[in-house]
Amino acid sequence: MGHQVVIIGAGYAGLPAAKRLARQVRPDEITVTLVSAFVDFVERPRLHQLAVGQNIERMPLSRYLDGSGVRLVAASVTGIDLDAREVRTTDQSGRRCAVHYDTLVYALGSNIDLISVPGAAENCVTLVGRSAAAELHDRLTGLAADATVAVCGGGLTGIETAAEIATAFPTVRTQLVSASTPGRWLSDKGRRYLRHTFAELGVEVVDEARVEHVEAGRLMLADRRQVPFELCVWAGGFTVPTLARKAGLAVNEAGRALVDTTLRSVTHPDVYVIGDAAAIAGSWGEQLAMGCRTGGFTGPKVADIIAARLTGRDPRPFAYRYIHECISLGRQHGLVQFLNRDETPKDRILTGRKAIMYKNATLGGAKLLFRHSGPMLARRRHLNPTETTAPPRRG
Repeated sequence: MGHQVVIIGAGYAGLPAAKRLARQVRPDEITVTLVSAFVDFVERPRLHQLAVGQNIERMPLSRYLDGSGVRLVAASVTGIDLDAREVRTTDQSGRRCAVHYDTLVYALGSNIDLISVPGAAENCVTLVGRSAAAELHDRLTGLAADATVAVCGGGLTGIETAAEIATAFPTVRTQLVSASTPGRWLSDKGRRYLRHTFAELGVEVVDEARVEHVEAGRLMLADRRQVPFELCVWAGGFTVPTLARKAGLAVNEAGRALVDTTLRSVTHPDVYVIGDAAAIAGSWGEQLAMGCRTGGFTGPKVADIIAARLTGRDPRPFAYRYIHECISLGRQHGLVQFLNRDETPKDRILTGRKAIMYKNATLGGAKLLFRHSGPMLARRRHLNPTETTAPPRRG
């Protein structure tokens, strides 16, 4: 069957990695397999829109992969045997299967952290997929007109979710509960605009409010305050799956896999890790911030790196440069914060409908990347004979 490249996870990192790699290798020599628990692509930056009843188009993975030569396996990954080079999966019917690999790309991303705060998992809802967004919509539409919705988390997910709920359900009392000032990373102009928009939408900000635990119907804060609610949406940070640690990959304290400058595991050279699951060090620090914006940079790059190595060429190291932060604030307001090279905020922002159009264009560009992941001309080089056997273990 030739060299088997298996990519697990079909998000903003894994999907373009699979498509771009397939255009650079010969299908009779190298097989690219994409393993995904979902048959549709999950457009995470739009889940808050889906949660308030907006019609967000379904995007089947098969539509993106049609004609690409990538083999799709619709199943959840339950384990990885690094010695046997096997990915263990279970599909929706409960059938178990082991997928062999010679090269593995780990792109399982991140999830909302429901573990760190006791009671969050039992008493809150999250936005982790289309089904969760649909559940939240049902819960929102079933609330009394004067009910209180608490959104926990002052990051992008919390900010956008609170603004969307306040826009779609104006009679509901929407509170954004955050351990620090929401949008604290923005410029002065950006923070002023955010405060003004929240006031206009009726979003009440409860900041400097660290949630100690969650009970049915109320948040218990560390300073002994209580925040009652009829519905709580938890957006309090991200965590990565424990699969990498359990498999035996070297990880940091947060569970993100340690990789070198070519996105290769520092302990298992036949494994590459991309997206939120990877701790990629560089001028930005010990690891990139989690999010679709950073994960999307690693997918196409790892495809080029693997294609180079498999065909006997030296890969270029990973480089990263981000220029903006796009935030939607309901359907009438938006904020784009432009960034310096070191990702500190510039004193330059875009607001209102222009910002919404800018973000929509950015998300549309990502979907265009999924359809046309490049290179423009397929350059399918022959497999280097030295790559027909897996590289030796280290450590």
